[in-house]
Amino acid sequence: MISTFREMPGGVRLFLAYALLILALIGITLPAVVNLAVDTPISGVGLLSTLLLAYTIFTVTLVLQRKQAAWLFSQGLATLTVPLIPFLWFAAGLPGALFAAALAVLLFRGLRGSRARAWFSEV
Repeated sequence: MISTFREMPGGVRLFLAYALLILALIGITLPAVVNLAVDTPISGVGLLSTLLLAYTIFTVTLVLQRKQAAWLFSQGLATLTVPLIPFLWFAAGLPGALFAAALAVLLFRGLRGSRARAWFSEV
């Protein structure tokens, strides 16, 4: 597994770090979702966090297996950086928005590169 990680293009490594950050944020907010589920069994927040958790785990699994479908799934997950830009603009000001914009550009450039595209070669 370590040799696979060393051979991995930089854009794919950045994507995996981004996906693990998403998983960590879901884990941090999970107690609030569980407390909300006590009062309301089906809520929008609970449904959204469950869908995001499933999509992220599925995408990371496909990326680690180098499947061709992972290329499109990873780009789909990277689109979450677009709403992050205005969110961090209001939460952290200009530095936060610049960080989110830089992350979005690096993710999309890294995933759309020829090395990253060639990395997803398994059927």
